[in-house]
Amino acid sequence: MDEFATSPLSPENYLRDIFSARAAREGGVIRRKRRDIYRFVGRARFEDELRRRGFHAVENGGQIVIFCNDAPIRLIL
Repeated sequence: MDEFATSPLSPENYLRDIFSARAAREGGVIRRKRRDIYRFVGRARFEDELRRRGFHAVENGGQIVIFCNDAPIRLIL
């Protein structure tokens, strides 16, 4: 278990909430605080879920941006 995964919320419920957002359902982009993902789900579990769904994510400034599709990501600059 990840050192940050210490929450009374179940990881399943948190993941369900993230990926049931309208943008996620429509193949868009969603953003969450890294701190919350690590606390509620844990990094390893979150990465497993991304792989299972075929999604990608990037991290910057304490935020995780999740691309809810399997399209390639290209860094502009």
